[in-house]
Amino acid sequence: MTETVTGYIDHIIFRNEENGYTVMVLVGKESEEITCVGYFPDISPGTVILAEGSFINHASYGKQFQVAAFTEQIPEDSLAMERYLGSGAIKGIGAKLAARIVRAFGPDTYRIVEEEPERLSEIKGISIKMARSIASQMAEKAEMRRAMMFLQKYGISLNLGAKIYQKYGQSLYSVLQENPYRLAEDITGVGFRIADEIAGRIGIQPDSEYRIRSGILYTLQQASGDGHMCVPKDILAEKAGQLLMIDSGFMEKHLTDLSLDRKIILREEEGETFVYPSVHYYTELNTARMLCALSVRHPADEALREKRIALIEKETGFPLDEMQKRAVQCASETGLLILTGGPGTGKTTTINAIIRYFDDGNTVISLAAPTGRAAKRMTETTGYEAMTIHRLLELTGLPVENDDKSTARFERNAENPLEADVIIIDEMSMVDAFLMHSLLLAVPAGARLILVGDENQLPSVGPGNVLRDIISSGCFPVVTLTKIFRQAMDSDIVVNAHRINKGLPVATDNKSRDFFFLKRYDTDRILRVMIALIREKLPGYVEAQPSEIQVLTPMRKGVLGVEQLNLVLQKYLNPPSTGKKEKESGGRVFREGDKVMQIRNNYQMEWEILGKYNIPVEKGLGVFNGDTGILQTINGVTETVTVNFEDGRTAVYSYRQLEELELAYAVTIHKSQGSEYPAVILPLLTGPRMLMNRNLLYTAVTRAKRCVAVVGSEETFASMIANSQQSRRYSFLYKRIREFANELKKQ
Repeated sequence: MTETVTGYIDHIIFRNEENGYTVMVLVGKESEEITCVGYFPDISPGTVILAEGSFINHASYGKQFQVAAFTEQIPEDSLAMERYLGSGAIKGIGAKLAARIVRAFGPDTYRIVEEEPERLSEIKGISIKMARSIASQMAEKAEMRRAMMFLQKYGISLNLGAKIYQKYGQSLYSVLQENPYRLAEDITGVGFRIADEIAGRIGIQPDSEYRIRSGILYTLQQASGDGHMCVPKDILAEKAGQLLMIDSGFMEKHLTDLSLDRKIILREEEGETFVYPSVHYYTELNTARMLCALSVRHPADEALREKRIALIEKETGFPLDEMQKRAVQCASETGLLILTGGPGTGKTTTINAIIRYFDDGNTVISLAAPTGRAAKRMTETTGYEAMTIHRLLELTGLPVENDDKSTARFERNAENPLEADVIIIDEMSMVDAFLMHSLLLAVPAGARLILVGDENQLPSVGPGNVLRDIISSGCFPVVTLTKIFRQAMDSDIVVNAHRINKGLPVATDNKSRDFFFLKRYDTDRILRVMIALIREKLPGYVEAQPSEIQVLTPMRKGVLGVEQLNLVLQKYLNPPSTGKKEKESGGRVFREGDKVMQIRNNYQMEWEILGKYNIPVEKGLGVFNGDTGILQTINGVTETVTVNFEDGRTAVYSYRQLEELELAYAVTIHKSQGSEYPAVILPLLTGPRMLMNRNLLYTAVTRAKRCVAVVGSEETFASMIANSQQSRRYSFLYKRIREFANELKKQ
């Protein structure tokens, strides 16, 4: 039930200048003090407002009025006017000067300030220049009041209204009246659906040119979120038609117009027309060009190389097999090498051999991986410092094609390349098209780039299929390690992963020490077994905390999907208690002690690593899709939560940013890429055939370090091994590479 309160703002308890979230005390009729919370674009003590909203009872702070909309009121008497002017709302006017102004003009003060500001210079201490400044400030505040009232008329919230005003200022009226779909392109948090709802309220027709163009671009954006660099034109027209609820035949003209405006690129591939967002096409094109430019031969003394390899084997005590030696040889001879292979095939040993080969005291070697967890593991296995690719490139702003619709800003780029002679990137299957493009821009001329990964893993969460496309092009040296080494053969995780990858059956008789199959055919029983494994059975067995044991599932929806599993697991693994604060956000409850995951790239999020006595020893920007940690504290006063990530970083989120987090007791297999857990629990019962495939199962199993526990149906497990189908990703990087390679051959 909506209620209204009227009064003047006595004082502000807390204000977040970034998003306008404010906690303040309103003095209403009969001097009643009311604590109000809400989003206010600009508000000052002394301001008289009429607020709409509802009273709530906060668990920690008691009764509050949650403001949904408000209007500023003209001060009704001299006292109210003096209080407003003396509040600090107008720069240059303090309490004493405000009193002199009101004494001079009385009840006519407000009209004079707005309509005849030059008369303020009649007051001692106010010059003509200062009078104009006061009038300008009053006018600006009046413009904002009118704008917010205009936006509220169309059901736009205070929070979103503040963003719109900040972006467009007084031009917001023409933007909303002419093309409200610009909001979806320009403002973070506004998608097509919100813009479409606003457009409907304003009266934009369903067949409006702006609406159709925006719907097409939104459909392309959704396809990018599914990993595609482009979409077949017929599929795009069909999906956009369904979204807009109009005939797909209307699309042809608008696709042509968007192409003429350079918003999209139309390309003939494989006998049909594909539609690229322009930035996707040129990213693919430039990536291919830079890869081909790197692929140059470096002269090497063969005899000297053989001696150095023999010395490395002697020093490490690890003899290299033929393919590992081949990898070192290729690394010494070429500017670009791809090293691939499954678990236990010696990729780490080979990386170490390559590092030792080049480590002569003069050669600068840089190691990196897509995630903090993968970089940490690379550091541990090589003994050399590795870092995330974002940190290697010195992220200082917002990279290309992210959720914030902003432009790339890495300090390391074509104008300021990396100071490295050899660059080794691990977990390449996780690297998407845009991150790869940014990396290549920063690789200096003459440097060697070595890309390491498992091509049989799932592709990146972001758009593109980079590793597989580079290999498929056939234009660069690729060394594939296939031999499983003796020490790896002792692990059934490794052996079974390779059997799954080859489509061979896997034993489920539980004679293994690290690969268990617990046959259950009922959802409730599967859940009970999982909880017992996490709380009781596995922590001691794998020498890990319950929070380190990860549940992986193929899907988001359904009784064994991420969303439902997290609700159940939170209830049993981190139940509510009087000592734990909670915050409800978007229909989800976050609780202190929860395991959480970042679900989108936030390149502006500040983080720090705390040392002794909680003194920051390192600071930086960027929290990325898939980063997991523990929600440490919830602060109701500042409306923030603090998350400690696994790699030691700590970040503070506003309540508004909680939409970027979700519970992570269970995560999708896709989101687990690049991670390694002491133990993995995999519930399998039923699911969509396109999800329940060999590639997904292989990725899940290879995430475990010490133990895999499959809980569910052996029939489903076997059918996943047999199902080699994968959803196609529309990406033509491999063709662009071939085109550039052929051009280079002609020169």
